[in-house]
Amino acid sequence: MKALSQKRRHPLAAIALLLMGLILTGGLYAVATTVNQAKADTANFSASDVEEGGKLFAANCATCHGMGASGTQDGPSLVGVGAAAVDFQVGTGRMPMQMSGPQAQKKPAQFNEQQTMQLSAYVASLGAGPAIPEENLLDGKGDAANGGELFRVNCAMCHNAAAAGGALTRGKFAPGLAGVSPEHIYEAMVTGPQNMPVFSDSNVSPEDKRDIITFLKTIEANGSPGGADLGSLGPVSEGLFVWVAGLGVIIAFTIWLTSRTS
Repeated sequence: MKALSQKRRHPLAAIALLLMGLILTGGLYAVATTVNQAKADTANFSASDVEEGGKLFAANCATCHGMGASGTQDGPSLVGVGAAAVDFQVGTGRMPMQMSGPQAQKKPAQFNEQQTMQLSAYVASLGAGPAIPEENLLDGKGDAANGGELFRVNCAMCHNAAAAGGALTRGKFAPGLAGVSPEHIYEAMVTGPQNMPVFSDSNVSPEDKRDIITFLKTIEANGSPGGADLGSLGPVSEGLFVWVAGLGVIIAFTIWLTSRTS
């Protein structure tokens, strides 16, 4: 027992335990990476799409995001963001960024649909992440009433109850959602671009996301049946506008009356 106790207290015992821990950690990381890659390889893209996407990425995106999309000080790693994130950012023209700023601005897309798909395929091949949504979730045939309730609870505090958008802090903003394609709305919910939180399927189910899209497209199609919407800025600003405009009309009418009397 004494000899065994001495071996346990040997100076090299701690080093041996540290090496065993490092080997175990490295092995688990390798297994996890392999599993992640295996999941990524199931993406619905051809090998040629991935290859062409890699060429486009190296020529247009690697400057900021690094070769292999591992990230640099100018851009984050894209491993594991999924095809949906690329399709949203590139499809809306937010990427590549035109200039540095509080957030990427929407602008005309610099890549066509095929090139965007190929870039999405390449990034999807690097690691498992949210996929481009299926067509049945974008058909606008969900429950608009339920979608409206979900939108008011989860989205209206930033995007405005009428989805007209709103200001955030430090020059950031939540954009208006009129004219945004159902595909990009869905992708924004599952990827959380800019300052937007991620609404995973455990928070908002795919069917609920479909209902939200249905609600947004319904209010967009209906327009403003009550007349001019004044930007849908809300009752306070709209009431202030009516008050100022009404008061201005009264003052102008009073001036006109007094000028006629004199």
